[in-house]
Amino acid sequence: MKHKIHVIGGPTASGKSVFALDVATRENGVIINADSMQIYDALHMITAQPSEKDQAGHPHQLYSALHPNDDCSAGNWREMVEPLITKVLEADKTPIVVGGSGLYINALIYGLSPIPDIPDEIRQQANETYEKLGREAFFEELKRRDPVMAARFHADHKARIIRAWEVLEATGKSLSVWQEQDLVGPPDTWTFYVKLVMPERETLYERCNQRFFWMMDNGAVEEVGAFEEAIRAEEIKDNCLLTKALGVPALRAYLKGEISKEEAIKSAQGQTRQYAKRQVTWFRHQIKENKNIAKIETIL
Repeated sequence: MKHKIHVIGGPTASGKSVFALDVATRENGVIINADSMQIYDALHMITAQPSEKDQAGHPHQLYSALHPNDDCSAGNWREMVEPLITKVLEADKTPIVVGGSGLYINALIYGLSPIPDIPDEIRQQANETYEKLGREAFFEELKRRDPVMAARFHADHKARIIRAWEVLEATGKSLSVWQEQDLVGPPDTWTFYVKLVMPERETLYERCNQRFFWMMDNGAVEEVGAFEEAIRAEEIKDNCLLTKALGVPALRAYLKGEISKEEAIKSAQGQTRQYAKRQVTWFRHQIKENKNIAKIETIL
């Protein structure tokens, strides 16, 4: 028996969440997050998490699921999402995976290298070493120990370089060695129906701009201000992934008096448009037919 799983991908501000709600209504669905920023319990507005009203109307999973200080690789996300999908199917509901993080979606549909589970103590040690050495020194040490993996990243790729480190510590082998092996895919009974929500460029860019104006009118500055206070109180790390969320660097600079409000808006909108452009390119080239996919549709 084949189990139907919807996957809805596409760039930011494309309308994926609205489309997912429509599918959930028609097919008794549970909406499951595949966005690397929306998985964190902070900056709900600036990361465009579904509203409380939308989440009350249909079950939503893996939104605000982690503390901002936690790291979440595609492998970590897949470890969370696969058992969740199984539970949804067992409840006779339809899983609807939605988000713009292509690496998450690839990990689910196509699989990952068969890397052994990393013990929690080694993961903790890797993070502690990162904090002790600092970003640059940690990356330089990774270059020395695993030059192949280090050459694929740069120091700002925190989660990825920590991942390379912990795999080397746990297995004695470079992550590159594991990645050369055949991928371990999803269960054979899972069939994916992929929908890519890809508006025309001008429409997409206008949505990016207008959404940020709406955020500014509805508390984005205050939300980032509270986030900044949590960083100052050392409740949230200053180098956590959310500090790079769309619009956050610009609004932090505005709150610090480094740029004007108008400059912050322009910068954030530009950052969002550029990111959307990269996402469109990624989805066009990376989502391809394979045995796990029943259908791929592009929705304008």
